[in-house]
Amino acid sequence: MHQATLTLDPAFKVAPVRRRTFGTFVEHLGRCVYTGIYEPDHPTADDDGFRADVLALTRELGVSTVRYPGGNFVSGYRWEDGVGPRSERPRRLDLAWHSTETNEVGVDEFVRWCRKAGVEPMMAVNLGTRGIEAALDLLEYCNHPSGTTLSDLRVANGSKDPHGIAMWCLGNEMDGPWQTGHKTAREYGRLAAETARAMRMVDPSLELVACGSSSSSMPTFGAWEAEVLEEAYDLVDYISCHAYYEEKDGDLGSFLACSTDMEYFIASVVATADHVGARLKSRKRIDISFDEWNIWYQSRFRDDGTPAGWPVAPRLLEDHYHLADAVAFGGLLITLLRNSDRVTAASLAQLVNVIAPIMTEPGGRAWKQTTFHPFAQASRLAAGDVLRVEPVSPVYETARHGEVPLLHAVATHAERGTTVFAVNRSTDAPLSLEIDARALGGVRVVEATTLTHEDVHARNTADDPDRVAPRANADVEQDPLRVLLPPVSWNVIRLA
Repeated sequence: MHQATLTLDPAFKVAPVRRRTFGTFVEHLGRCVYTGIYEPDHPTADDDGFRADVLALTRELGVSTVRYPGGNFVSGYRWEDGVGPRSERPRRLDLAWHSTETNEVGVDEFVRWCRKAGVEPMMAVNLGTRGIEAALDLLEYCNHPSGTTLSDLRVANGSKDPHGIAMWCLGNEMDGPWQTGHKTAREYGRLAAETARAMRMVDPSLELVACGSSSSSMPTFGAWEAEVLEEAYDLVDYISCHAYYEEKDGDLGSFLACSTDMEYFIASVVATADHVGARLKSRKRIDISFDEWNIWYQSRFRDDGTPAGWPVAPRLLEDHYHLADAVAFGGLLITLLRNSDRVTAASLAQLVNVIAPIMTEPGGRAWKQTTFHPFAQASRLAAGDVLRVEPVSPVYETARHGEVPLLHAVATHAERGTTVFAVNRSTDAPLSLEIDARALGGVRVVEATTLTHEDVHARNTADDPDRVAPRANADVEQDPLRVLLPPVSWNVIRLA
């Protein structure tokens, strides 16, 4: 058995818990939209064609924001195709995912779905094949009350009130050669700056996200952020980060420590942004929108190849997650929370079917993947302030990340109580976690749950949707506070 300790002190605050940390992502990719959130012939479909079972699971997941409509998809998207009578909407080739887009769902339907789900919409504009004019048109259509051609068109299309979208992404992954309209950092930075300047002429209060590197492994990483921000620093509020992880070559130990790479990514982008700000003598601080993150087995996607023909809503990127994926996923969530002073928004990519916590079958059931549970618990229980927690833990050697602590943890503190989120990365032994909570006064463990399984590759299915789910942890001592964390586990400990 391993031994570890951590100390909780409400004086050691990182930042408030950011509700936008619990955002997700809906892209016109595979079955995320069609037979995901939208399926008018489904038994649970409402009057707008939205699956009520998916809406209920989205609320249970605790989603705060949803980024839309992409992703790679947005870099070839004409937003006008998705408004007005459905019978008149054109079908288009989607170059990003080699599919046919029917445009049955567009901006108005998406915002209507957001209202039903109780989430904030986050819109991306096309800076791949389009630019400033199309972005301004979309902004006017969405947010201007009435009295102009585009705002009146929205009203005529059934949305009397403005959509009121506050957060806008200026393109997507423009550093990637796979992106339609790929640009150099200078080209993109200039376009992002001019688009931001024009959009702020319409509404100075908008929150704008510039594209950062699509991963920390990109050859232009670091230089890309610096050059883009040199052009757009005082015109944007966020720089984006995107990161995906998978278990490679059976190396479970490295996979469970993938959040180490995310920590490096965040620290590097913060350092770069602050350096540019200092050079520009700006008092402004750029935050991070980590608006794509997840476990994604990209090697499988590459092996599957391009879909034959141009299908509508093909099955793409439908990873089925097991326990170890959920534990690594939980470690990424912990890292986002630990960096809440600079990561003030994030989007889990994606919400339904496509590398997602929610799975559906056309005309059939919806169920929770293993990754659903860490996200839902953190969204529900993280409140108040994030506390700076520096665990004292044994370490282990990994092939990819060097020495890494067995324990990865964070805590949040509010008047109603304190919650510890913890991952035991050990693959072969439990970890006894002692919590020093003297600074909180007289507290005790009121609930401890653990997500684990004797088979690290155990998955949930439509027939067995609760095979991997949080269970009560009975291995708790109150004096001193101590909880036993099983190997390869995600744990939530509530103190009151």
